[in-house]
Amino acid sequence: MGLSKSQLKTLEAIDKNVELCREFMNDWLLFNQILSAYPSPGVNKAQLENQFLKIKSKLAREHKVLRENLGLDYNIDGNTMNIVSGATNLETIYSQSEVAVKKLQNEWHRAFISINETLGGLEDKKRRAEAGEKIFVGSQMPAVRGGGMSPKAKKNLITFLVIAAIVGALVAIPQVRDMYTSAFKDIFK
Repeated sequence: MGLSKSQLKTLEAIDKNVELCREFMNDWLLFNQILSAYPSPGVNKAQLENQFLKIKSKLAREHKVLRENLGLDYNIDGNTMNIVSGATNLETIYSQSEVAVKKLQNEWHRAFISINETLGGLEDKKRRAEAGEKIFVGSQMPAVRGGGMSPKAKKNLITFLVIAAIVGALVAIPQVRDMYTSAFKDIFK
């Protein structure tokens, strides 16, 4: 059984997302390799600083594109770009305490795991799409007929219903009605 044109287009989009995620993961690995190589004796620190700045820039560009393309499939740790932006340069990182460096490495690992989880989810989607299952890519969602209420309309409706329930209770319950009526009369005496 062959795939339809729509399924082939979906599969092509998933392939693109898998490749974007793999490239981001490879650059994330390179970021850590450069970071880890800096304190080694005999390394060219100026060259590593230059590579570090380049990989940070590339990660920032890739991250934006990846997040936009993956849409609902994006499950990468929210702290990932904070790690990149907080790591100003290698000299500054290693001038901090050993605890701060270990914390940065732990955050890097947490982000690495989330990148791998996202990649695994995309590869699973690809496998299912190749098997002919109907798959939605990124922010693509099935069309919903009949509309629905916007969040603002829902909030307004709930507010109206709460006010109506309070007014209804004031009118319907004699003790409450009498209490408020007597209080209102006392104000205007």
